[in-house]
Amino acid sequence: MTIMIMATELVTLAGVIPGAEPTKIPGLSEPVAKLFGYGLWILILAGAGGTGFGVYKLAVSDKSRHGGGSEPFKWMGGGIATILLAGSLITMLNGIAG
Repeated sequence: MTIMIMATELVTLAGVIPGAEPTKIPGLSEPVAKLFGYGLWILILAGAGGTGFGVYKLAVSDKSRHGGGSEPFKWMGGGIATILLAGSLITMLNGIAG
């Protein structure tokens, strides 16, 4: 249990996650609720990173007919889908925690 508390403290101290405190979900212990909330924020950041990487790959890709033209769109689509999924999960959990 102390490992989970220490993990959440390390993540928040790293400055990766915004200062917002995750909403406590009824029925979950505090460390699990914190890790779940911060995990969704990390998922959003990963989606933003994937989208940004797709934009970068599109900018530097070979624009000829035999270049791998669909790969940047796979990165961008996956990143946007991740952001939408995590955002909808955050909205649902906030509605449940109410």
